[in-house]
Amino acid sequence: MATVELTTDNFASTIEGHDTLFIDFWAAWCGPCRMFAPVFEAASDQHADVTFAKLDTEANQEIAMALEIQSIPTLMAFRGGVLVFRQAGAMNAASFEQLIEAVQEIDIEEARQQAESARAAHEAAEASGVH
Repeated sequence: MATVELTTDNFASTIEGHDTLFIDFWAAWCGPCRMFAPVFEAASDQHADVTFAKLDTEANQEIAMALEIQSIPTLMAFRGGVLVFRQAGAMNAASFEQLIEAVQEIDIEEARQQAESARAAHEAAEASGVH
């Protein structure tokens, strides 16, 4: 499966519309990004049941800033629309394969429940003035 190019127009719908999603945040001038790109592409060819997407941080600076991307490449993984992994730095093929398998094993409903609990706790803390 080819990777999806993310922009402001399709970013949110791509996260919400796929059970398992990996996003590579990159830029053309970034050496480690260029080294990781073939690993990411090869994984997308091997895992038809997973969505792989790339976001050019230069062309989509507002998204990169909103997500506080400070180093690239940064890899994010979503399961059922919930962020379950985030790490800056390139990975080798074996490590990336292990990550893909681990993310696929995450129970989507459990991830959603944990995210909702965390969101409720954060809102309660905000309401009480505790940060």
